[in-house]
Amino acid sequence: MKPSHKLVTALVALAAVSAAVATGLAVIAPAAFAATGTAGGSLPSDAWSFGLLGAALATGLSSLGAGYAVAKVGTAAVGALAEKPELFARLLIFVGLAEGIAIYGLIVSILILNRLVA
Repeated sequence: MKPSHKLVTALVALAAVSAAVATGLAVIAPAAFAATGTAGGSLPSDAWSFGLLGAALATGLSSLGAGYAVAKVGTAAVGALAEKPELFARLLIFVGLAEGIAIYGLIVSILILNRLVA
């Protein structure tokens, strides 16, 4: 395996693990809040569960999308950088834009969670 393929595989595996953890928390959290009696104030249990599931999916799927985008853009950037080293700054911007997808998903999940608590 080439070093760039190992990095891509590691990024995709990390995104998959984070998506699995976020989904697992969305499944476990409603039961934990129901046991303490603080299930989001006056929201019904189903709305709380779907809100947590939506936040977990927003984070997990955006992380998977960002991992895939970084994999594709990163390999192309490394290939272009090997031919023209002066393109480093421009290529770094493209990789940063691909990573921004995960940040947008995290912001959406924070907004969902704020709506549940308020």
